[in-house]
Amino acid sequence: MTKDFTAIGRALAAPARSDILNLLMDGSTRPASELADAAGISASTASEHLAALLDAGLVDCSPAGRHRMYRLADGGVAAALEQLGHLCPDSPPLSFRRTREAESLAEARFCYDHLAGRLGVALTAAMVERGWLTEPDLDLTDAGRVGVAARGILLVPSKRRTARPCVDWTERRPHLAGALGSAIGTRFLDAGWVRRIPGGRGLVVTPDGRRALAEWGVPAASLAA
Repeated sequence: MTKDFTAIGRALAAPARSDILNLLMDGSTRPASELADAAGISASTASEHLAALLDAGLVDCSPAGRHRMYRLADGGVAAALEQLGHLCPDSPPLSFRRTREAESLAEARFCYDHLAGRLGVALTAAMVERGWLTEPDLDLTDAGRVGVAARGILLVPSKRRTARPCVDWTERRPHLAGALGSAIGTRFLDAGWVRRIPGGRGLVVTPDGRRALAEWGVPAASLAA
């Protein structure tokens, strides 16, 4: 059976919708007003674009008081968009703010619920180097289970694959996804090793995070100062 890609193509065929989806790629839930501001469009125009994304099944919406909150429909949509990014040209930064945002995304970000960018790729490479993950499938080894448990990460039974590679669209190398990737991302955020950049998708690695990364075996040179 063949697939009809045109429905999704039509849903993506507007720069503002690309801006909206890029912002939601970190798995966050955001109000329509914030998405409109990020895309540089009016609230009424944002509503039209969000309706198109809803109709295509790319986003979900839920009420929160007087606001409507939007997020990606699920992790499958995030994974598909991440892979589609390999075929898409980079959006040219048209301002200093956009240039800084692009730099922060390349440095560290969430790809739905797991760490990506140079941070995610370096962390994955360090876990492979230590024998915690296999190559190329990034399966978790027995040594890896011990290692992540010692760092406060306990995996619970899930239908989700424990670990899998997700090719990073900025680094062109794999970072870790799956249940383990999600658990590590949550651990880094809860421990204050990374913090979200307000209004954006990028992450900042904190001083505590740099010390933690050294314990994970990530060379300091892997990340920007």
